[in-house]
Amino acid sequence: MISEKLIQQIAFIKEIDKLKYIQRKTKLFYSDRNENDAEHSWHLAMMAIVLAEHSNKSIDILKVVKMVLIHDIVEIDAGDTFIYDTTKNHTNTDEELLAAKRIFGLLPAEQSNELIEIWEEFEAGETNEAKFARAMDRLEPLLQNASNNGGTWAEFNVPYQKVYDKKKVIKEGSDTIWDFAEKLIDESVEKGILKK
Repeated sequence: MISEKLIQQIAFIKEIDKLKYIQRKTKLFYSDRNENDAEHSWHLAMMAIVLAEHSNKSIDILKVVKMVLIHDIVEIDAGDTFIYDTTKNHTNTDEELLAAKRIFGLLPAEQSNELIEIWEEFEAGETNEAKFARAMDRLEPLLQNASNNGGTWAEFNVPYQKVYDKKKVIKEGSDTIWDFAEKLIDESVEKGILKK
């Protein structure tokens, strides 16, 4: 007999397939194609594994990987908010919390509670793991935009200071990666792909 637990887990697995349809503003490296949320989450997980040694503090890498894999699942219901959006704030909203409860709520209670807690920890950005996960989340689009001649910076006329202010959260997770990111931002200004 098939257990209710397995049925719930399969329902969740089917539901999160929708993440593949959530288009982000950023484009793949050296490409005209927009990235989707599933690709973004996978890339962050790989980045976290590869770059973990550069974390400012000791981290539980499995928890970081869980964070980056689930952090955007709420966008299935809430949609993707562009980080440089001028009309909608890119912060945790009631809408996202409702989405987290609905989507993770498809799972058996123990798993549901764990993933909601991890999602909330990422959103709060206070633990070592959350700080490093958020650093990865801010680094990836920076790398993409630099590889695409300004990408969304050019497309949406995003100025240097706004980019700098949004990206400086990287420093909370990794001074080393922030040094690299800050240099990349400055080089982007020098190349004329980011306006100061």
